[in-house]
Amino acid sequence: MFLDFDAAGIKDPFKQSASGDGGSSNAASRLVHIRNQQRNGRKSVTTVQGLEESLDLKKMVRALKKEFSCNGTVISHAEYGSIIQLQGDKRQDVVKFLERENLVTPDQIRIHGV
Repeated sequence: MFLDFDAAGIKDPFKQSASGDGGSSNAASRLVHIRNQQRNGRKSVTTVQGLEESLDLKKMVRALKKEFSCNGTVISHAEYGSIIQLQGDKRQDVVKFLERENLVTPDQIRIHGV
């Protein structure tokens, strides 16, 4: 299945940017918050908040689910925008993934609950 991200006005999260810096100048001030929320017992959910709205978050969740062997989804929140939820404590894995794919810089990431 071929998806034309440019025609849809959606930024492909895995496409290299022309400038090579991994994001726009606005992205330098944007913080990405990664949290682990306890559900019940030993179950937990990792949430990723603050990613660029122009990214295709559904495609990103698909890649995260495949790489980390977990379930995940994108939810919309009135105040916080789109939030990625992953089953399990995947905070460090998500940080490595975001840095490896040049989606954020290390100084943009805030890990909560460490």
